[in-house]
Amino acid sequence: MPQDVAEAAKWFRLAADQGDVLAQYNLGVLYFSGQGVPQSYGESAKWYSLAAKQGNANAQYNLGVMYRDGGGVTQSHSEATKWFRLAADQGYAAAQYNLGVMFSSGQGVSQNYAEAIKWYRLAAAQGEVDAQYSLGLRYHNGEGVPKDYSEAMKWFRLAADQGHSGATYTLGVMYNLGQGEAQNYVEGLKWLRLAANQGNAKGQFNLGVMYEHGNGVAQDYGEALKWYHLAADQGDAFAQLNLGVMTRDGKGVVKNYAEAMKWFRLAAALAQFNLGLMYANGLGPQDYVQAHMWLSLSAARGTQEAAKTREIVERYMTTAQISEAHKLARDWKSKPIQ
Repeated sequence: MPQDVAEAAKWFRLAADQGDVLAQYNLGVLYFSGQGVPQSYGESAKWYSLAAKQGNANAQYNLGVMYRDGGGVTQSHSEATKWFRLAADQGYAAAQYNLGVMFSSGQGVSQNYAEAIKWYRLAAAQGEVDAQYSLGLRYHNGEGVPKDYSEAMKWFRLAADQGHSGATYTLGVMYNLGQGEAQNYVEGLKWLRLAANQGNAKGQFNLGVMYEHGNGVAQDYGEALKWYHLAADQGDAFAQLNLGVMTRDGKGVVKNYAEAMKWFRLAAALAQFNLGLMYANGLGPQDYVQAHMWLSLSAARGTQEAAKTREIVERYMTTAQISEAHKLARDWKSKPIQ
């Protein structure tokens, strides 16, 4: 007999109205997904909140996610951090990981890499794959801990064994560069191929580089082009750039200047988009005028995400600043190519 979710929702509500914490949590789940009830993030947040206040760790975590993302509630990173912490203190691995993310990024709390490491480590010890990967990154980059490639490789390998494509890709790069282990292109190729076959664009790009230059494998322009195309189709600007170069120079393909220009234009649009993001988020100087200009240039090249991001940036700008950004974009477009 098929499960009657609507009937379950009716009974959950009766129990939830009497303060049953599990019923409140389950009702939040149903409203979030729209199973058995009309989908409503607001109703979901309401029931999660009631269950969270009674100490339900699942509800506390889910409520934290909703405050982080602004689903059904006004977005508040400080409120998200509060609920993540309550769930994390109960040993909830996903909450521990997300609390680490908040401390790492400085959202809702003062940025504190040491505190981020603490929560990542607790989550990673429970097998939380994203925490293992993040812990590997911190050891790789020396953020909150001394730089230690061997320790980074240990955590990347644990995450890779769980199928984390980012960890798999990074292991391949580390073997190619001789970080944590002696340089080993054969081992690097193995991990990059695994990442590439998982659909990781960076893995596909780096596998293309190895085939183009014959590192750890027989040089094969055809294979290089294949992997560059897969990465480029996912929006990897480096792969788009290399496709442009190979198409322009006739490496593994008939020379085609029009095709080369297509790839160069796509790579330029992504570079402009990322530059706009950096100005918008203050990665370097925060400058909304510059952010708007670069996002406009990227949007004009067809990057839809750039247009969406520009709309968000405009909320923080005055009319005069927006006009200035439009002028800068027009001036940039009118500059002759040097």
